[in-house]
Amino acid sequence: MKRTAFLLPAFLLAASLQALPAAAADAGADLAKSKTCMACHTVTRKVVGPAFQDVARKYAGNPAAQAQLATKIRKGGAGVWGPVPMPANPQVSEAEAQALARWVLQLQ
Repeated sequence: MKRTAFLLPAFLLAASLQALPAAAADAGADLAKSKTCMACHTVTRKVVGPAFQDVARKYAGNPAAQAQLATKIRKGGAGVWGPVPMPANPQVSEAEAQALARWVLQLQ
């Protein structure tokens, strides 16, 4: 049996590549909702905690930002955004915290 390569037409390939960031954004938003992050945060405006876009801008250019945010997500923190502390979230796994931090940082 002769095998032939399957090539996507250029317009389909381009469309599929453009869909990747949207899918990643949807997955990040879904994870944030499932871990109750959205009880205190939104993407664009301050609620109890800062807007995720503000967090992304604050940490822009910081090579350690993802690790720092993942730690804050799991262990909590205080004093960076005002007097209201962020509680620890031990129900969030390390992998989930990394994924959430990565998602937040791309929201600039």
